[in-house]
Amino acid sequence: MRLDAYTHFIPKKFLERMEQVAGDHKDIGKRMRGVPSIYDLDIRNKVVDGFQDYAQILSYPMPPIEHFAKGDQIVELLKLINDGFAEICAKDPTRYPGWVAQTSLALPDAGVAEAERALKNGALGVQIYTNVNGKPLDRPEYEAFFAAADKHGKPIWLHPSRTATHPDYMDEKKSLYEIWWTLGWSYETAAAVSRLVFSKTMDKYPNLKPILHHFGGIIPMLEGRIGPGWDQLGARTSDEDYVSLRKSLKKRPLDYFQKDCYVDTATFGGRGAMLCGLEFYPHDKALFASDCPFDPEKGPGYIRETIKIIDSLDMSKELRDAIYYKNFEKLTGRKFVK
Repeated sequence: MRLDAYTHFIPKKFLERMEQVAGDHKDIGKRMRGVPSIYDLDIRNKVVDGFQDYAQILSYPMPPIEHFAKGDQIVELLKLINDGFAEICAKDPTRYPGWVAQTSLALPDAGVAEAERALKNGALGVQIYTNVNGKPLDRPEYEAFFAAADKHGKPIWLHPSRTATHPDYMDEKKSLYEIWWTLGWSYETAAAVSRLVFSKTMDKYPNLKPILHHFGGIIPMLEGRIGPGWDQLGARTSDEDYVSLRKSLKKRPLDYFQKDCYVDTATFGGRGAMLCGLEFYPHDKALFASDCPFDPEKGPGYIRETIKIIDSLDMSKELRDAIYYKNFEKLTGRKFVK
């Protein structure tokens, strides 16, 4: 069995309401409109049916709700997403045996309440983004979410978020050449985890279970910097006492990234990235995922390529099954394969 732990879909009722609220949302919204299988369930079913012993866990994609809505409107849209997923999975548990609740930290109290409502309604965990309209996750106003996540013990799907309005150079007004997506999202993931580590959020809430999208972005290839490099935190800084901060952490910085986080195998068909990720993370932290339906061409290429890479690796059936579904079952506490 192959259980695709990080796939994206937009429920119909949410899509209709979103179009009224957001209109012709640019940049990442343009990308969503160009992928019919992200909102057309008939097309999506055909994608899933193209693979034997294969099922998908559904989550919302982009853009973050707070990018185009405010106040009560955010809560309304979140409920349409979460109720839409619950309905799809209830009607078709063979193709879609589970779903991820969507929340927004832009409304801390209401966001936590909606996340908890969705969990009671069957969600496997909750998805958030690596920043909240440009604010880091370690701001005090977002702590209630992490406290709730720690209490419930459910995984957090952490999705990178950055737009073209985030320039790559200080003297420019926007990011050029889609660098904000190609390189920026991978950095975003690493930066968000770093803030949770050094703000001691992960020390304070040790039951957090973040799932880092795209194999953790740039994290695996920076093992030397995150490991031996950050073992010397403070050696390069004179205006902050980072040495005392480092010594006050409960763990070595590398351990938070490598041992306390889960990751998915969505590498856009990149074999080298897959090998790097599996070399860096313990195999019991790796979850099979394809990032469906974001293929560069029409068709389920990333699903096919991801499976092809995993099946080509020299590993035991037990280890391969762990990546395909057993690690996910253990993480969520749900049995998907009889």
